[in-house]
Amino acid sequence: MVPVEGALLKLECLQPTGSFKVRGFFAAATQAQISMPERVRHGLITVSAGNAAQACAYAAHSLGVPCRVVMFDTAPATKIDGVKRWGGEPMLRPRDEVLDWLASEAWRREPELFLHPFADPEVIAGHGGAGLEMVADLADVERVVVPVGGGGLVSGIASAVKGLRGDVEVVGVQSDGYEMWKKVFEAGGPVTVKPETIADGTTGPFTPQMFELLKECVDRWITVPEPRLRAAVPELAAAAKVVAEGAGALAYAALEQLEPGPKTIAVVSGGNIDTRLLTSLLSG
Repeated sequence: MVPVEGALLKLECLQPTGSFKVRGFFAAATQAQISMPERVRHGLITVSAGNAAQACAYAAHSLGVPCRVVMFDTAPATKIDGVKRWGGEPMLRPRDEVLDWLASEAWRREPELFLHPFADPEVIAGHGGAGLEMVADLADVERVVVPVGGGGLVSGIASAVKGLRGDVEVVGVQSDGYEMWKKVFEAGGPVTVKPETIADGTTGPFTPQMFELLKECVDRWITVPEPRLRAAVPELAAAAKVVAEGAGALAYAALEQLEPGPKTIAVVSGGNIDTRLLTSLLSG
């Protein structure tokens, strides 16, 4: 972990695929190879804004099986190229089509084993490894700050951390360009939110399963203004020598809204930022 003022940074952006997603997908894929090898032999498939796609391709590559991923057609070239690097086949579709494909369970008609990008129990459990490492590295951690999209990362981390240290506060973070979960909890159910954020990795849809999990595991929510998030990316590059994508910079950007004192870990969830966007943010 890397120290910054008031916190330590958990650098999931340094994972082999550039984000935390590889933890859950590798765990789920290897477990499936044991429990249903014939199904895995046909390959893996998922839906993704980009980071889950790369993680799925990496897991399939590790198991020596094919991989296809249904991706937002707005995904940065960095993430599309990452899928291809690990031998995956990206299938680009408009965001609404991708979410409809997921919600309608159209994946059941595909021959490959489908791994849900954030709501699969094995994927969530795999993400919990990050929480175990946090407690191992900072035994007296008091607060964990996590960016939230679909909810798989924060659920996995919270389960692991609270299982060892029940008094640790888990803070969930979203941008005001897509503060879906805050609006969901205010409304008591699903809402429609249009993504207007550089944190594309946090623009996952509402699911009832994750709604219930997040009720249990997130103690507090913080919304980061989009201008603050855009400023946080170059700040991280300068202060911590860390390249973070929009979603990856969210927890760091939220630190200024937290009261000082508690020993805090902020998760930098990914670093797969579009190079043109990075250049623009660095140049101001």
